[in-house]
Amino acid sequence: MKKRNIIIAIVIFIILIIMIVIGNLNRKDNKESDKLKIVTSFYPIYIMTINLTNGIENVEVSNMAENYVGCIHDYTLTTTDLKKFENADIFIENGYGMEQFSQKIIDSYPNVKMIDSSTKITDFVQEGDEVNPHFWTSIDNYILQVEKISEGLQELDPLNSENYKKNESIYEEKLKELKDKYNEINFSGKSVVSLNESFSYLFKFIGVNETLIETDHEQSALSAETVKEVIEEVKNTGIKAIVIAENDDNQNANLIAEETGAKVYKLNDAMNGDNSIDSYINIMNENLEILKTMFN
Repeated sequence: MKKRNIIIAIVIFIILIIMIVIGNLNRKDNKESDKLKIVTSFYPIYIMTINLTNGIENVEVSNMAENYVGCIHDYTLTTTDLKKFENADIFIENGYGMEQFSQKIIDSYPNVKMIDSSTKITDFVQEGDEVNPHFWTSIDNYILQVEKISEGLQELDPLNSENYKKNESIYEEKLKELKDKYNEINFSGKSVVSLNESFSYLFKFIGVNETLIETDHEQSALSAETVKEVIEEVKNTGIKAIVIAENDDNQNANLIAEETGAKVYKLNDAMNGDNSIDSYINIMNENLEILKTMFN
């Protein structure tokens, strides 16, 4: 009888443990399901958003495109990308055609709310009939994008409105300090040849004259005739700086440099990096040091 009672006690104990574990799992699942789930389109928008949601426990942010992807102008959605929207509440995009796949997301997940970060921007760079959508390389535009995302989050998640406002204020203070560093240097009237359209807003922001050579995101797309024309222009104008992005193929830039005596400089387009909240600020500080060297 005593042995039987011991067995019964052990069984009851095991059942209690199982119930406790199941209860904890259910609470965890409920806690996860109660979170506001935000998906951002790609890296610059992700960094803006994690700053605005920093420290808010019931908000979860994930990035659709992996950090190494870079520009998503011609990006094709994968099955893995679409799965990220199955439980999403909000999708935040750069806007102005950067995310050409947006309509597919809207059609597939009509309950997901959209925030277009570009709607406060008015000072556009035109490329033919199209607007250059690489707004974030201008600190002024970046701040406007942060403000728009904050406004959208406050509207869609009013319970955390004050938290978004607080985080916006903290982040904008950092961004304004970054802007002040740029304003300390007079770049006005300087000239560059750029083989990457991502920097058009940066050069406009600091007052540098940019001769942009269209490359369709690939340096190798330049024809021999185009390279020859660029070489002639650099020689005629006396431009001493050729700019490409860190991850760009530098073959054509080096060829132009060899023929003209100009120097190739690599700037960071802030389209990939680590997941720290100060990533954009660190990148732009590094770019500033390169710009100082470029125009010294």
